[in-house]
Amino acid sequence: MKPAHKITLIPGDGIGPEVTRAAVRILEATGLKFEWESFQAGAEAYEKYKEYIPKELIDSIERTRVGLKGPVSTPVGGGFSSINVALRKKFELYANFRPIRNLPHIPTRYPDVDLIIIRENTEGLYSGLEHEVVPGVVESLKVITEKASTRIARFAFEYARKNQRKKIHAIHKANIMKLSDGLFLRCCREVAKAYPETTYGEHIVDNTCMQLVMNPYQYDMLVMENLYGDIISDLCAAFVGGLGLVPSANLGEQCAIFEAVHGSAPDIAGKNIANPTAVIRCALLMLRHLGEHEAALKVRDALEKVYRNREKLTRDVGGKAGTSEFADSVIEMMESSAAVSPATQVSRA
Repeated sequence: MKPAHKITLIPGDGIGPEVTRAAVRILEATGLKFEWESFQAGAEAYEKYKEYIPKELIDSIERTRVGLKGPVSTPVGGGFSSINVALRKKFELYANFRPIRNLPHIPTRYPDVDLIIIRENTEGLYSGLEHEVVPGVVESLKVITEKASTRIARFAFEYARKNQRKKIHAIHKANIMKLSDGLFLRCCREVAKAYPETTYGEHIVDNTCMQLVMNPYQYDMLVMENLYGDIISDLCAAFVGGLGLVPSANLGEQCAIFEAVHGSAPDIAGKNIANPTAVIRCALLMLRHLGEHEAALKVRDALEKVYRNREKLTRDVGGKAGTSEFADSVIEMMESSAAVSPATQVSRA
């Protein structure tokens, strides 16, 4: 018998506990064994521990090396810093991985989208290095290093090689930020030389947004620095139905955290109406990270069957089912399906 997978669970707040509970139930229905270490983060954690990220949570991730995370509210314009950013920095989760792929029968302007967004996660303007120079003047620092730029470029090209992706575009604003984005581009170009089988291109970030809206099929994989990645990955989520349907993985050398990228939606918290699809697809990425490809394929196929049948969908995608009822339906599909061969491509999430 396989040993249990030890996973740090961060349910989050708002709808977080509901959608992560649905994902946990589906994971346990695969027949795999899990040991969950559950911790709060953010405002709820502060009420109990006087810390936004409790030491117990940090210790748990250091032990398990794998985390599954629901949404945590981040105050706008004040309050505590983003929990997501803090965890990425703490554990050097340098690569944000976002596969963008349609689900069956979700009407969108762009069917059959298959994009991979690779974002550098530890530096750049999005790191939040800010200070007030004098009253009324605030400075934000954009730090770009050769080490981090080379590392994220190599991650992207290695992924392309292992998963038969044929084309990578580096996204930048080096026409204006000639030193910082220029350094990022030089690193990408240097790494690209070692991967002649992968077509390499470069697009300016504002033009990329226009090109994506006009024709997303011209892209395969996109690699970019932190802030551009946050914006473009959300833009691309709109191609397949929105943030409630897409997964995200934050990957480092030592550990990985898989998190939903949508908000905590406190207005519908506790009403059993939230769509857990994003967290379920995060769980798929986690299963593949753990080497459990057969279980991941089982969950993916069951999830897609639920969307094809359309009988147990949540309200946001045209159905009437609740969160728990949706999870029940995925589990029923898993139980009724025959065993299948292992999957190999994380981008199929």
